[in-house]
Amino acid sequence: MSKLGLALGGGGARGLAHIGVLKVFDESGIKVSAITGCSIGAIVGGLYALYGNALKVEEFILKSVKNPGFAKLDIESLNGNGDKLNKNSLEKFSMYIMSRIHAINAIGRLSYFDPGDVEKIYEAIPDIPVESLGIPFSAVATDLNSGEEINFTRGSLRQVIKASSAIPGIFPPVAIESFLLVDGSASDSIPVRKVKEIGADRVVAIDVAKSLKISGPVNNIFDVLYRTEDVTSYQLSKLRLTEAELIISPRVKELSWADFDCAEEIIEQGEIAAKENLAKIKQLIAASTYSLKMKRYFKNLIVSKTAPL
Repeated sequence: MSKLGLALGGGGARGLAHIGVLKVFDESGIKVSAITGCSIGAIVGGLYALYGNALKVEEFILKSVKNPGFAKLDIESLNGNGDKLNKNSLEKFSMYIMSRIHAINAIGRLSYFDPGDVEKIYEAIPDIPVESLGIPFSAVATDLNSGEEINFTRGSLRQVIKASSAIPGIFPPVAIESFLLVDGSASDSIPVRKVKEIGADRVVAIDVAKSLKISGPVNNIFDVLYRTEDVTSYQLSKLRLTEAELIISPRVKELSWADFDCAEEIIEQGEIAAKENLAKIKQLIAASTYSLKMKRYFKNLIVSKTAPL
């Protein structure tokens, strides 16, 4: 029997498209045997492994982004697409000033946002063992001490999700055991290999990395940080995606990681992309293990021959 795995990539608000993909899976009766998530992919994937229902995940996320605690963070002020927002000059100026005040206040700590405020937005995630979830799940984080990617298959769901989504410099690092952890995207933006390690024999990867072709001028430190993250994510994604049997790319690549005000539209784009690939998903599920192994063999052969020396 085939074991379908999902590798849910990082991308901030763009990763809400994962919810739309999962909604189509539920509507089509497609069962997921394993999920590994990175950053926002860990949040969505962990909640789906908990609830087993994409509509419940959607309800949880939409409620969370409208929560006063989340609003207090004012993530919108860090939005690289700020010029597209429907705001007057005074509102834009106020956002500019507040982001600079936040940055000055953050000089003496490890993150732009206050750790106490960040802690509050994760309180709604159940503090239960990952190994008790209904669907095998893991979350990828990056250890600042060793530089290694850590694939958490055990431990507190809340803590491993918080660690996997701790955007460097924006959210505070998370200490678990001997690790000091930040966003998994720093080492593995789309964890295809990791979901195979927890039982999947075929993988659908959801790619929500930002397109490098869509970039404004680099005018300040925030632009430098965002652009660097986009480049890193893009290069890591290219490498990891070669290991997936199927890639779904929702049309969200022009959006900023901070576009949580577009949550409903992003989720809808995930649904559209999943429906466009539904026939391929069903073919993948029905494919024999032998045929997949042969395809992987020839695919790896081609990749090795075309790789630069």
